[in-house]
Amino acid sequence: MASTTYGPYPPPRWRSRSGKGDTFSGMDHQGKFRRAALESGIPDDEINRFSRYLRLAIGLSGRGDGPPVGHIGGLPRLPVGMKWPSVGDIALPLLLSVNCGALPRVDGFDLPADGTLLFFVHKERDFDEFRAASGQYARVVYVSDGTETAIAEPPDPGCVTRRIDAYADLRADLPLWLDEGDEDWHEFWEDLEWDDMSSFQQQLARYRERELPHLDELRSLAYDLWSSGAHLVIGGYADDEVTMDGVTAKSLGGGGRFSFLPEEDALRSACDWIPLVNEGRVYAEHYTKFMIRHDDLAAARWDKALSVTGFDAP
Repeated sequence: MASTTYGPYPPPRWRSRSGKGDTFSGMDHQGKFRRAALESGIPDDEINRFSRYLRLAIGLSGRGDGPPVGHIGGLPRLPVGMKWPSVGDIALPLLLSVNCGALPRVDGFDLPADGTLLFFVHKERDFDEFRAASGQYARVVYVSDGTETAIAEPPDPGCVTRRIDAYADLRADLPLWLDEGDEDWHEFWEDLEWDDMSSFQQQLARYRERELPHLDELRSLAYDLWSSGAHLVIGGYADDEVTMDGVTAKSLGGGGRFSFLPEEDALRSACDWIPLVNEGRVYAEHYTKFMIRHDDLAAARWDKALSVTGFDAP
């Protein structure tokens, strides 16, 4: 078993342009959380262990304080001369346009410091093609500051959705094995008998019990400090659906659930990826998530981003 200092697998850390590896030390978020936890009487070493897995994500919604940071739907501003992203004669609707320079800064998350990121996806087509792991009906476009742009004319008026100004706030995010906000996972974890657990699941259970006895309090503190309930989220963790059904399956060139991978390998794979955009589920509608590896994000390799579109069936 791995050292209990770091849990049953290495904590998810990534490089940032500042050269730091801390998950959320920018703007003293880490200090804010530590002070609150210490005031609650939680030991410092336990706070350190928990903080290794805590990430901050950026929530985007149609209401908030301050100026908007972008817009959901509507018409994009594209470089002059650039055609609207399409696949053949199928135009890809704009999901989101976001001004990177206006977003809250979360240290360790290598979004560009400025410029605009635009996410295009034809959800119905992407959902169908997902089963073949193609992902061809989605695009990520980055437009650097100083680029001459113009509001793009849609090749098909039907590809334009209603524009909603987007406002940003923060939310705390944890890996699935520490986050009991997912009811299915929580029920699975609570109902699983010890003898029915794999050796790796037993390691997770031991770590939670021995090294994080105040897990409930730490979780509540983090969620109280950063509690965005936004429909669109940038950053945080890949959820089990994306990790198991989408990103890794696509990267391996396959489709569907890939339960043949060992659990530990699946968790390590999840830590390699981060959501560029994670769209929440809406009953009886399609929803899309854009994922990218940390190294590709740091190198601005936007063509390496992968889309996963699902459908919340009635």
